[in-house]
Amino acid sequence: MDEVRADEVRASDADAWATACAEDLAAEKARRRAQHGPPPGSAAEELRKLVDTVADKLSTLQSPLLGAVAGPAAQQVVKQVVEQAKAAVEPVIERNPDVFDHLAAAGTELLAAYRSAVQAQERRWTTGDQDLDERRDRGDDAGPGERIDLD
Repeated sequence: MDEVRADEVRASDADAWATACAEDLAAEKARRRAQHGPPPGSAAEELRKLVDTVADKLSTLQSPLLGAVAGPAAQQVVKQVVEQAKAAVEPVIERNPDVFDHLAAAGTELLAAYRSAVQAQERRWTTGDQDLDERRDRGDDAGPGERIDLD
């Protein structure tokens, strides 16, 4: 009988711990949302927001180059083009939402690799670590060029 009570106490303790953790997590999420705004959505959702924002901006643009006569007609053409672009983009987003997440991750990785390469080169330039005699192409004495090893 005591074993059953001990198991019930352990189960209720585990439930209480899980409940407290869930409440703390919810409170922290609410605090962060209030401080920083809503978290960004997936790449597909962000692309949808971008398309909508650009479409709204283009629709409200007034062109001083077209004048008063061509203005309404040009405005209608712009709205038509924007709607066609939105209609073309939306099915692609719907069919392939994960692709945009992968593309965003790949872009982040490419940016990190580029940043690393640039920082390494800047470090060599600023510290003077280049051993120019070793890196210079000995086959062509006509210019100050360097041999670049691509391996």
